[in-house]
This record gives sequence, structure tokens and C-alpha cells, in this order.
Amino acid sequence: MSEQPKNHLDTFPNPSPKRDFTIRIDIPEFTCLCPKTGQPDFAVLKLEYVPDERCVELKSLKLYIAAYRDLGAFHEAVTNTILDDLVALTAPRFMRLTGEFNVRGGIYTTVIAEHMQTDWQPPVNVTLP
Repeated sequence: MSEQPKNHLDTFPNPSPKRDFTIRIDIPEFTCLCPKTGQPDFAVLKLEYVPDERCVELKSLKLYIAAYRDLGAFHEAVTNTILDDLVALTAPRFMRLTGEFNVRGGIYTTVIAEHMQTDWQPPVNVTLP
């Protein structure tokens, strides 16, 4: 099993850096290997973020995620590692990665990891009548 993904993540400039807006990306075919058995683990990854100056480029994200296919990793570790890599790359105002892992041994696992810039305040939700 390889130790880490080898593909490079790319970014592009945020087209509206003065505005808070949310980007949501669903990754329905994530796979990695169980570090104990070597059997495949399957998950849906849900990425949500409020960009600052940079946005993640989707083709590079797809290749980066695919590189986990042969990596042995616990659900908690892989979710946090992916979040750390994306935060280091894009320095978002806010980012959340949710990993919804398929059943293993009769147990479903969901791991939610978040990052928030210390000086960023989330916008107030607007409720329309």
C-alpha cells in the first residue's frame, strides 16, 4: 500500500473574493483501503467551503482523490488528511469535509472535519417569508 497520494492539487483565483459564497462538491466514489485487512472502504465525501483568494480546481481534485484508492487509512485519518491538504492549498475562510463511509462490520461511520479562519465570521442566514 502506498503511503500518500502522489497527485498534485491545483487552484484558480476566486472570481468574487469580496463576497462570501459557498462551494459544495460531492465526491460519490471515494475509495481507500482498510489498514487492518487491506479490503476496500467506500465513501461519499462532501466538501463545503467558503473560499478566500483561491478555489480548488476540480480535475486535480478528482485525480488527488483517486490516488487514495491504494492507500491504507482509517476513516478518521483520511478525512482529516484530505481536509488538511485542501486547507493548506486554498486557505479558505471556512471548509468542512464530511466522509460518509459505507458499512463495515455492521457499522456505518461518518467523519466531519472543519477548518475556520480565526478572523472570519459566518454570515447571518437570511430567512425569507
